[in-house]
Amino acid sequence: MMREDVTKALAGEMPLEIQSLDLSSLRGLAGLIIVDEVNGFATVGAGNLAPPVPNEQVSIMVSETDRLARAFTDQNWPILAFLDTHEPGKPEPPYPPHCEAGTGEEELVPELKWLEDDKNTLLVRKDCINGFIGAFDKKGQNAVVNWVRENGITDLLVVGICTDICVMDFVLTSLSARNHDMMPGLVNIHVYDKGCSTYDLPRETAVEVGLPESAAHPQNITHYMGLYFMASRGANLVGEVIV
Repeated sequence: MMREDVTKALAGEMPLEIQSLDLSSLRGLAGLIIVDEVNGFATVGAGNLAPPVPNEQVSIMVSETDRLARAFTDQNWPILAFLDTHEPGKPEPPYPPHCEAGTGEEELVPELKWLEDDKNTLLVRKDCINGFIGAFDKKGQNAVVNWVRENGITDLLVVGICTDICVMDFVLTSLSARNHDMMPGLVNIHVYDKGCSTYDLPRETAVEVGLPESAAHPQNITHYMGLYFMASRGANLVGEVIV
């Protein structure tokens, strides 16, 4: 079965409800979360987990993230960007070494480098898949929780990579944290379809490079699955964001 047929079959059995989001119509304040749009994941040839060749889904994610981030900062709305950053020599199982500090892989992609000097953006380096967990410091303070509270954020808009890994882990944990009243005032978590992407590893390619068949990761299918599981846990999926 072709990948497109699998995705269509999933949509037939597990349809997604994808809406439009007009940020000007929100009753509260939106905060933009950018997950790991760093060189090691989104710049061609930049590392073990970077796309080996140009990838349309990744390119759209970056351009849409840049559009939204510029719109947010023009409105003086808050932005939080995660940067996956690992200590050299300490890979994160089950993945090969990636985004090690000092390699450049852990830095924002060129299109988003401007966020480093943006007064509305908080950069949070994380050393694990789950950004919410990675946002805890040694004193038990959580950068995401504090950011949401200090800014009075009611709605989170989440973009980034990978849809079914780091984005999904952050969203699912944040939903649980919201439900547990860790972030009073937070009402909705929105996930922007075109603002997210994941990596592509066809089964045949996995086998060719010596990986087991189970390492296969077809991009469109896994992207869809990530969106499905986030929606099933209470996230709002959006296909258009109007600022």
